[in-house]
Amino acid sequence: MNDLSTKASLASRIQVVRSASGIEAWLIEDYTVPLIAMEVAMLGGSSQDPETKPGTATFLASLLDEGAGPYESSDFHDRLDDFAIELGFSASRDQISGQLRTLARHREEAFDMFRLALNEARLDAEPIERVRAQLIASVRNEANDPDAMANRAWFATAFAGHPYGRPSKGTLETLPTITRDDLVAYRSKVFARETLKIAVVGAIDAATLAVELERVFGALPAKATLTPVPVATPQAVGTRKLIDFDIPQSSIRFGAAGLLQSDPDFVTASVLNHILGGGVFSSRLFREVREKRGLAYSVSSQLAPFDHGPLHMGGTSTKNERAAESLSIIEAEITSLAQDGPNDEELDIAKKYLIGSYPLRFDTSTKLAGQLTHMQVENLGRDYMDRRNGLIDAVTREDAARVAKRLYGDGKLFVTVVGRPIGM
Repeated sequence: MNDLSTKASLASRIQVVRSASGIEAWLIEDYTVPLIAMEVAMLGGSSQDPETKPGTATFLASLLDEGAGPYESSDFHDRLDDFAIELGFSASRDQISGQLRTLARHREEAFDMFRLALNEARLDAEPIERVRAQLIASVRNEANDPDAMANRAWFATAFAGHPYGRPSKGTLETLPTITRDDLVAYRSKVFARETLKIAVVGAIDAATLAVELERVFGALPAKATLTPVPVATPQAVGTRKLIDFDIPQSSIRFGAAGLLQSDPDFVTASVLNHILGGGVFSSRLFREVREKRGLAYSVSSQLAPFDHGPLHMGGTSTKNERAAESLSIIEAEITSLAQDGPNDEELDIAKKYLIGSYPLRFDTSTKLAGQLTHMQVENLGRDYMDRRNGLIDAVTREDAARVAKRLYGDGKLFVTVVGRPIGM
């Protein structure tokens, strides 16, 4: 923990640092503890997987720290351990992300290891097959996980024929077909300075960071060759897809079109989502589904502002004999919110919670670096963290009612259910 969340103006502390060749990063210097955290994002993610080989981005991200430059996999991890360096990569639908956390005194070693992983990952045969086996095992496990099944079926149907409809982790059929050449080809088209977003927080000054930026990222190609991804609206809204599975509970996933985070109404939509199901204990869905009727242990909703098909989504699990009732209540609450908007008390509770809890999103250097990268990716501006609570506070009941109609529309959803629900 550090004192970052107590500063009056985080925006005023953000420095835009540029290397000799123009590589840019947002930096917040903080010497409370002798740590440095870096978060990196490049546009791409699983939406850039070859159509016949979903799982490529996830596969590659899992291999970047499995040996690089002169270090084979075991030597690479031994060196990370020797210098207490935390380093990793991940793939989402729209991005490839990298994370680094190090003691300040090991800065040179840490940045060099990140440089090697990003630019010179070996992709040796042994780690490729080991990671492939791990991914296949994970996919096989999820094949019998009702929550994962419901989620996978939701995206496969709602985004049929679109990159979002393909499973990010790949399938039992595609993972064995992904070759080293596929991984190299993906890296060549996605890893580039053009879409690079970097945030650094901790015990490092701007001049030192500028040198490190050039050293770590300077060798990346200037331009990416991304395949255009069309903007899509989820299909099958207003329908239900039932997947028979012999279990005592039904797993339910529901959703429809949402808003991009860059949309002027997104802040108001986030307040509405908190009221509907994002606020857990204070939300309508929790109150109506769990507290009043005891239908489910948990029920929630969220906004998923994907770049090429933003959504509002949610889910729950409940006994087969109560699944129809649970879904009916969820649909009724969404329709009610769309038609009438929230009441004054709900709006007040949601705004206070969202404002009061916001500093928890950047109470460590790692969290703050993630927030800074996200702000760059979404083009929110350096002053967003200072403006955000004011935007929440300014949401009126009239705003909420208008955006509820826009966000939830006629209340229709696309729903997937895994189990043997009675009466559906």
